Formats: sequence, structure tokens, C-alpha cells
Amino acid sequence: MSVPYGSPPGRYLHAGMLAAAADRDRTMDVLKAAFTEGRLTKGEFDDRTARVLSARTYADLNALVADLPVGPGGPPLAPAPYQAGYYQPLNVRRTNGFAVGALVCGIVPFFGGIPAVILGHYARGQIRKTGERGDGMAIAGLIFGYLWISLWVLIILVSVAGHS
Repeated sequence: MSVPYGSPPGRYLHAGMLAAAADRDRTMDVLKAAFTEGRLTKGEFDDRTARVLSARTYADLNALVADLPVGPGGPPLAPAPYQAGYYQPLNVRRTNGFAVGALVCGIVPFFGGIPAVILGHYARGQIRKTGERGDGMAIAGLIFGYLWISLWVLIILVSVAGHS
């Protein structure tokens, strides 16, 4: 089994198959390149060129350029498939659920202030111990929670001061 020069990768043909004019042209191109690179003398080039025109099979063409870097036979062996290496798994830290809860409760209008503060403080304590993500969400939940609590305290003070 050999691979004809210029055939698509993965397409293996029998060496005894008849060569087409295009295969002869590609073989001539290889010989011309080898001659211009100094790999062949003028006499070798003329001899091989004459033999290319009389070649009938891929094996005949391959024999003419087998000692050159590129020829109609392609590489003698298929390249080894990619060897998978060992890769460390990505160490993606989890996001703390209480931090998410603190942020959600802080965004909820009016009644989310106290749960946001409780969840935010609890989340920050867990994040310090476990190294999870979400500290920014916990802080945002705390800020929103304290703002809601402050708003409620202000509303209560204004209503108490208005009744006096």
C-alpha cells in the first residue's frame, strides 16, 4: 500500500494501480525541484525524466523519487496519532450559595434587608474557611441589606416623629 503523491491524506491506493498523467506531472515537478536544489545531476535528471514518461504504475513513479525528500509514494509510514498527555483538571472554585442568596435578598425590595445581612455575614465566614468564590456578592448583599434596614429605620423614625 502506498499513498500517491498529491492524494488527499488518508486515501491509500495499491502500488500496482495505473498512474495518470497528473501523477506523472507531479512526479516531474518533484524531479525538477530536486534538480534545481542540486540533489540530482543533469544525467540523473534526464534519465529519470525519460523513465517518468514510460512509467505505468504508482510503484514505477515511486521508485523514481523514493530517494528524494518528497515523492509520489508520500511518507513511508503514516504519522503517529496525537498522543494525549496528562493535564491537570481545571481547579474551578465553587461559588458560595449563601453569597448568591445574600445578593438576591439584598436586591429584593423592602423585606430582603435582614435576610441579606444574615446570609452575607454567614457567606463571608464560609468563604474565609473554604476559599470559595463569591465574596463580592456577599459584600454587595450586605450593602444592599444594610441600606434596606437603614431605610426602614428612617421610615419608622419619621413616622414616630410625625405622630408626636
